Order: sequence, then structure tokens, then C-alpha cells
Amino acid sequence: MKMMEVKDKAKMLGVKSGKMKKSDLIKAIQLVEGYDACFGSNNKQCPQMECYWREDCLTN
Repeated sequence: MKMMEVKDKAKMLGVKSGKMKKSDLIKAIQLVEGYDACFGSNNKQCPQMECYWREDCLTN
């Protein structure tokens, strides 16, 4: 997902992106959505099946 798309999602959720890196912004969004802020943590056995970022996270 491109940074602009991440920023748009953040804005919809009321998360201020400022100068955050993409991974940090996704983690902030995860918290607002009620998930662990674990994007990019290299957990190949991620239990958060409904997380919007799961597919991107597991492929990176």
C-alpha cells in the first residue's frame, strides 16, 4: 500500500500522520482499530486475522 493511501486511512480514523514513517503510521492506525501495534514485527504466525494490514505485513 502506498503512503498516500495509508495517510488517507489515517485521516479517516482521526490519526494525525505528521512526519511519521509509513510503518509507524500503520502502527498508530492499528492501535486505533483495536489491534496490537505490530506491523513489520516479522511475526509469521500473526493471530490478528481481521487486521487490515495483515497481508502487507506478512509479505514484507
